[in-house]
Amino acid sequence: MGTSELDVPRFGQRHRRRGPISLPTGRTAPLAGAARPPALSPLLPARPMFQTFDETALTNAVAPRVGRLRQALAKLKVDAFLVPRGDRHKGEYVPAHDERLKWLTAFSGSAGLAVVAPQRAVLFVDGRYTVQARQQTDTSLFEIEQVPAAKMSDWLLDALGTGQTVGFDPWLHSIDEVERLEAALKTSGIRLKPLPRNPIDKIWGADQPPPPAAPVIAHPLSRAGRSAQEKIADVQAALAAACEDAIVLTLTDSVAWLFNIRGSDIPHTPAVLAFAIVPAEGRASLFIEHERLGEAHARQLEEVADLVPPETLTDSIDALKAAGKRVRLNPGTAAYWFSKRLGEKCVSRGPDPCQRAKAIKNAAEIKGTRAAHHRDGVAVCRFLAWFDREAPSGRLDEIKAASQLEAFRAETGKLKEISFDTIAGSGPNGAIVHYRVNTESNRRIGRGELFLVDSGAQYGDGTTDVTRTIAVGRPRPEMRTHYTLVLKGHIAVSTALFPEGTRGVELDPLARQALWRHGLDYDHGTGHGVGSYLSVHEGPQSISRRGEAVLEAGMIISNEPGFYLEDEYGIRIENLVLVNPPMTPEGGDRAMLSFETLTLAPYDRRLIETKLLTSDEKAWVDAYHKRVMTEVGPELAAADRRWLEAATKRL
Repeated sequence: MGTSELDVPRFGQRHRRRGPISLPTGRTAPLAGAARPPALSPLLPARPMFQTFDETALTNAVAPRVGRLRQALAKLKVDAFLVPRGDRHKGEYVPAHDERLKWLTAFSGSAGLAVVAPQRAVLFVDGRYTVQARQQTDTSLFEIEQVPAAKMSDWLLDALGTGQTVGFDPWLHSIDEVERLEAALKTSGIRLKPLPRNPIDKIWGADQPPPPAAPVIAHPLSRAGRSAQEKIADVQAALAAACEDAIVLTLTDSVAWLFNIRGSDIPHTPAVLAFAIVPAEGRASLFIEHERLGEAHARQLEEVADLVPPETLTDSIDALKAAGKRVRLNPGTAAYWFSKRLGEKCVSRGPDPCQRAKAIKNAAEIKGTRAAHHRDGVAVCRFLAWFDREAPSGRLDEIKAASQLEAFRAETGKLKEISFDTIAGSGPNGAIVHYRVNTESNRRIGRGELFLVDSGAQYGDGTTDVTRTIAVGRPRPEMRTHYTLVLKGHIAVSTALFPEGTRGVELDPLARQALWRHGLDYDHGTGHGVGSYLSVHEGPQSISRRGEAVLEAGMIISNEPGFYLEDEYGIRIENLVLVNPPMTPEGGDRAMLSFETLTLAPYDRRLIETKLLTSDEKAWVDAYHKRVMTEVGPELAAADRRWLEAATKRL
């Protein structure tokens, strides 16, 4: 999806469906030198889409909302307040109910944090969002700072005086976040104060969307590959080995994976907003509303866990404390509230064991994701063929393109959701790394421009994420150069061999070397983990400057270097890859890991400057294109198959 972060996790956003959106009919312009191909079948024009293009964040509302927040802080005797983009689960995606940052600042990006003080306010974003933040929020009220160069502690030290207080919602900040900030402010006399209620919720009032309460469904064993009983037993064994009595699971995808459940509480992610407590001995507790489960599913879950009302979570935490139990919390993801409630003596700090186990896909999950990518490859190739016929006419705009792509995926009959809001940026909009088109920003796709489309799908057997950059008309020489440099980095990662124990941070330079030689770079990570019909972003694996997790066989990760020329164009090329089991190369003395490319979609040959590629790089592109043609081509209609044949010709 788009890109992974360097320093701030990427989050998604929920956009409520507002009814059917008219989709393009699929009529096409003729191929050069060919008869007009038959019109595509109507693409479900009455179908509600999984994304909308309304702009719901209003910049003109920022000033009065900030004013009301400042009034509330004064009554609370708090001198500043932290507003993160996150919810109680500290995952990467939040429901509409928890879009407090967007409500306050009008910034709709997927990662950020605001601080509001009596006289000043600031919005911290990473390199993906600096342009977007300036465009969306009221910069007369909010300073825009880019992390990691800018630090929140430095801003607070400059904005506040000795003895002043910074309020925060203890449910919305991890243990690590709070402790790092406390340490940075330790000698300043500025103190942090957890608030019993988030003041933004009170100000938002009746207009705040309700918490999600969608039905919970079972994820079948045929796709999960392992039963919930087996997974719980593994977690319990890990707790026993660490001499710990229990663990509190806070991440929604961990809970969904462990209990083999799926839902729609979170936008574009089939996870469930629920907590769980797993003891080293005895039955696990799943904190979830019973009415969200069908009777048959409830009985199935009750075989492995107690189904407990969510409102009793506090009582369960208090009971663990009263019994003197040693409870594991992941300090990087568990809300500060848990450590505060349990007390230092009861807290044991350690990783969420579900994260690594979930990241290493089993045979059933790998089979499913290959099938999902094959299906998705057909849909994406149909889109690319359609786009190539339609775009030169000048009739296309970003919304039509994004809508048509979703429609092609829907025609598979297997689409459960998209995996994130489609990034469909033409010309200068492509340079906004996580651009989301809306009715105000939508622009026509013009000749001589580049079009960047980053999209993905949620199928019951797998999650996809693919980015292609497409030339409309004849590309300029510098476009070809920049595209080819990005492609070289993409190939370098695709063909990498690396020993067991290699971390993502060690592979990240491979994607950047060609750009670096020309004094160029990009401000995001190269790759993020991807789930199995779960989150399009999952940890711990990544390829980035902060990718400290070891890459292991069975992990799925994106490969997506890029280049962005502000106000001109953006380039990104993304495939998902699977880490293969280790094998010893001929003549070698140790086993090496490698990648299997899962994504099936051609690169734009018009943008490849072949003289910049080595013979090995050209051979790799040709082999990949041959594979795309072989696997996808037979399932395309004649006109689209002819297009793919041309698109996958040898360089």
